[in-house]
Amino acid sequence: MKATKKKAVAVLSTLALVTGLLAGCGSDEGQAAEGGVQNVSIAIAQVGDVPSKDNEVQKKIEAYTNTKLDVQWIPASAYNDKINVMIASSDMPKIVKVQYNPTVTSAMRNEVFWEVGPLLKDYKNLSAQNERFFDNIKVEGKIYGVPVFSDIARATVIYRKDWFEKLNLKVPTTADEWYETIKTLSTSDPDGDGQDNTFGLMLFKRYNEDQYSFTTRLGVSFGAPNKWKVEDDGSFTPEFMTPEYKQVMDLLKRLYDEKLLNQDFAVFDSTEAEKKYDSGLVGMRVGVAQNGKSQQERLSKNDPDGVVDIAGLLGPNGDRVAGQTGNSGILAFPKSTVKSEEELKSLLAFIDKLMDPEMATLLMRGIEDKHFTKVGEDQVEMSDFDGFQREVKPYRDNFPYVEGYNVPKLKDTELGEKGTELAKALAEHAVPNPALTLYSPTYGDRGADLDQMIADAQTKYIMGKIDEAGWQKEIENWANAGGNKIREEYAEDYKKQAQ
Repeated sequence: MKATKKKAVAVLSTLALVTGLLAGCGSDEGQAAEGGVQNVSIAIAQVGDVPSKDNEVQKKIEAYTNTKLDVQWIPASAYNDKINVMIASSDMPKIVKVQYNPTVTSAMRNEVFWEVGPLLKDYKNLSAQNERFFDNIKVEGKIYGVPVFSDIARATVIYRKDWFEKLNLKVPTTADEWYETIKTLSTSDPDGDGQDNTFGLMLFKRYNEDQYSFTTRLGVSFGAPNKWKVEDDGSFTPEFMTPEYKQVMDLLKRLYDEKLLNQDFAVFDSTEAEKKYDSGLVGMRVGVAQNGKSQQERLSKNDPDGVVDIAGLLGPNGDRVAGQTGNSGILAFPKSTVKSEEELKSLLAFIDKLMDPEMATLLMRGIEDKHFTKVGEDQVEMSDFDGFQREVKPYRDNFPYVEGYNVPKLKDTELGEKGTELAKALAEHAVPNPALTLYSPTYGDRGADLDQMIADAQTKYIMGKIDEAGWQKEIENWANAGGNKIREEYAEDYKKQAQ
């Protein structure tokens, strides 16, 4: 079937490029335009400004994949709400980028989207990727879309190397070392301006939420599980009930009590925290490995002598990094608009082509002699990074790509290349979340509220609004409000999937 389709595309492609692209859009959705160009409607997240419809990047994608794209850019702030409305009304384009959340997984469980798992082996680029990417989006063992791939694990310590050398510090590995390092950075005037204005660490209000949670990342490095622990008897324990995670809470409480942590962290916005890091007032953070380079660039504008470095999250038991989902969304195919398996296969072929060398280079490096230039046999360097961010990134962030796959190597700064290599290496030390693809009806109904309940309780504990007894009472409240039911349902589904 694949060979037949490829042959048909080859015969029609010349005519398509001459007539289809110049004719522009206007064909009804779901029908092929004149010349065999495939109409592909797609809903994806807006990244920066919405690109113009006739922009050069989209034209190149359309020409290579023999498609005419109808892109619906949805602002990130309203994205999930908009997708939920689409799902409820069955008013969806042919491809929709969704997140792996209870609403979406429920729709997958109810066959709102096509299952693609058995078909993936027929697509050279998709089938070449690490199985873990696909395992992490399964629903009851089935795959209902193509992940927009991202690193499995990439949390690191990003720190001021010049301050660490000046104060004879090393990257901390235990709770006590984190305390001493943060205290030294906060009290020793590392910037030498004679003012008490530096912080070793800053937090912002969502510090303990989602897969990017600071408390989860640091807790895992100390030996805590990634969100959930599977006990020997098959029961499930949440991370916040483990002693290693409690170490993180006690560390933050001690820092807060001694005013070594920003006192307004519970209401502090992440953008304001970024400004403090960029201004050269903070010594270290836990962040994505590749962000070390951009952190250096922003810092250099305010402190030309400031030096940033990155290091793995080493704990008492060596490298342990909280595994992430391995995707920034899933490209799913609604049955309400994709009417047949043949049409589904053609859409999968479109997605697969986006990972061919020509498209991978376009999405990850941009256009030659515009965004990048060749500097070696298989190496390029960016010549207009701002232009890339503005013109290419909106597509790159929504389509599948894997750094190092079908793309020339990027000549980068030493820190930039270190971040890329470290992110790859960290995947070997990823600690997965065992409940990531398990089914809990209670979590689907009340998970968000229960998560917020325990997140708020942690903040109260750190700020001293509740004591140890109060914290244990909050855990009891969480358990009675549905937490224990979630534990039981995860254990039941875990046992079922293991059979």
